[in-house]
Amino acid sequence: MTPRTPSPRGKRATILDVAAAAGVSRQTVTRAMNDMAGISAETRERVQKLAAEMGYSPSRFARGLVQGARISVGLAIPDLTNPYFPAFASSVVEAATERGWNVVVDDYGHGTGSAADATARLAPQVDALIGYLAPHSDEAQALMGRRPVVALDSPGAGTAGGISFDYRHAARLALTHLVSRGCRDIIFLDSDQGGPAGSRSAAAAAVAAEAGIELTHCQAHPSAAAARSTVALRAAGVERTDGILAFNDLMAAGALKALREAGTSVPDGCAVIGMDGIPLGELLTPELTTLSLDLRAVGRAAVGLLDGLLTGSIQDRSPEAYLTLQHQLVLRQSA
Repeated sequence: MTPRTPSPRGKRATILDVAAAAGVSRQTVTRAMNDMAGISAETRERVQKLAAEMGYSPSRFARGLVQGARISVGLAIPDLTNPYFPAFASSVVEAATERGWNVVVDDYGHGTGSAADATARLAPQVDALIGYLAPHSDEAQALMGRRPVVALDSPGAGTAGGISFDYRHAARLALTHLVSRGCRDIIFLDSDQGGPAGSRSAAAAAVAAEAGIELTHCQAHPSAAAARSTVALRAAGVERTDGILAFNDLMAAGALKALREAGTSVPDGCAVIGMDGIPLGELLTPELTTLSLDLRAVGRAAVGLLDGLLTGSIQDRSPEAYLTLQHQLVLRQSA
């Protein structure tokens, strides 16, 4: 029997598709995928390779959209201790549950874990993947084979689809506001981690250069405690700072704490703007001005995009498979 090529994107691969492509019986596919006796090593390897290429998974969820089976979606998150990510994850679970899908969450941001590690753990269990995967987005898609991956905050990734954020727009909103308040000695309190940090940092630098704004970069681990220490050291030095744009709201919270301890009034002595728009900002004193994302909308956009990729209404890697969302400046007491 002449093997057939794998089924095209948009049609979910089934055990029968794999059997047809490999030129073997359904029972042989079952044996190969479960490492059972009764077939040759060569056949087992060939079937497993085809199954990976076609995106077929033997999990109890991966039975295809045509039969109305439940879809299992992987969600790779770098740090659930950061309030941004539980809020995002909650929106993904909500939108997926409305479709009758299952969500399997992997929090990989501990120790030496990476997005590639998370994908390797999730791939045997899921039909598709959503996640913050930079700088391993392409590797994640390779691990998932033909199954769609929606990468967030990873512009230029070769995944089936993606959602990016317009950081230039965000930086322009924040820096324009700080300058309008009379701020002249502004720092960008940056993350020292890679990934999205580079996008935010580059956007802030570019906008500042275009507007003729002198912007100083300071780096710290993207946490409140690290940001507090960094701002405290700067406040104790000779450099003057009258405006801070922080990489995220947690770092902005740390900055507020350090400024208060240094006796610097906010916003009169130094204005502070965070980024992400997590609910924590409204609980701080003073309340945090922030570049806010609608996290519920971000999660729903990711699930909606994945739905289109799974059903074939959106072609993978087409212009429609990539979305760009924008922040809004939410003015509160800190700036």
